[in-house]
Amino acid sequence: MSRLPLIGVTACTKQIGPQIQHITGDKYVRAVAVGAAGLPLIIPALGELIDRPSLLDNLDGLLLTGSPSNVEPHHYSGPASVQGTAHDPERDRTTLPLIRQAVEAGIPVLGICRGFQEMNVAYGGTLHQKVHEVAGLMDHREPADQPFEVQYAPRHPLQVQPGGLLAGLGLPDEIIVNSIHGQGVERLAPGLRVEALAPDGLIEAFSVEGAKNFALGVQWHPEYQVGSNPDYLAIFQAFGEACRKRAGQRRADYI
Repeated sequence: MSRLPLIGVTACTKQIGPQIQHITGDKYVRAVAVGAAGLPLIIPALGELIDRPSLLDNLDGLLLTGSPSNVEPHHYSGPASVQGTAHDPERDRTTLPLIRQAVEAGIPVLGICRGFQEMNVAYGGTLHQKVHEVAGLMDHREPADQPFEVQYAPRHPLQVQPGGLLAGLGLPDEIIVNSIHGQGVERLAPGLRVEALAPDGLIEAFSVEGAKNFALGVQWHPEYQVGSNPDYLAIFQAFGEACRKRAGQRRADYI
């Protein structure tokens, strides 16, 4: 009997009232269900309390979500963040060790926004903490005073690089994406391949070279309105198909 692939979705920690909660955005779990046709499983940000080998043995895919928080800069030997920067050390302790283990195990991985940045850090890259303050780079942040649908509206073109994973999905040479991030790739980690560039040259997508399966990071938010944007949907459908193949292989191993 076939079943939906089980796709882990990373959570953040957030204090709501007097208690800490483990949360993830509705648009991510819906994109897994609708775009990837998978069964989302929220992974709590419990750091070392999670048995990573057991978790990975039971996953068919891993989605690394966006977040209001930033990766703590000590993970990439960066300067201290400015006062007031949102961090989530429990999420860092959960996701950063998980990424390379998942890719090495052949589990399909899709990183979005913070998840994209986590992938670069996990492989040894560095981040711009404030892209808008870097000479020659655009302000990639969303208009904070606008409603949600305006913040996530298409903002700038991306140049899809030839011969890569995105081009292989049939995406055109140029796509239009939303832009909702203050940080970005400073130095791309070894072993990551550039998949798409913003007009200012900022890397906005990469894949993992030599990965056994789908392993892609994107700086924009394709989970938003995934069902109505063909470029966004193509990414999630390819991710979901890779997860289904992984699920089929796991079932065969048990027979």
